[in-house]
Amino acid sequence: MGWAGKSNGELMALMTGLFDAFLTVDRNLVFSQNLSGLKIGVVVLHASSNRLEDLQPLVPQVLEVLRAIRSGQIIHVGAG
Repeated sequence: MGWAGKSNGELMALMTGLFDAFLTVDRNLVFSQNLSGLKIGVVVLHASSNRLEDLQPLVPQVLEVLRAIRSGQIIHVGAG
């Protein structure tokens, strides 16, 4: 797709109309990007690292969230 090296803001603009949700481990995204009027949902993953073995336990909850997320929603998974 030629999206390597794009910032989060650029990625979200490119995804509009192509994808329903944006998954990220960037916990600061909600503070660093203007998400008002966003046309996709955002799922923020909270794990001890972004290594696969730390993210895998979140998969069942992520799949559940993806079935219900709406455009403009920001949902945190694994927080707490």
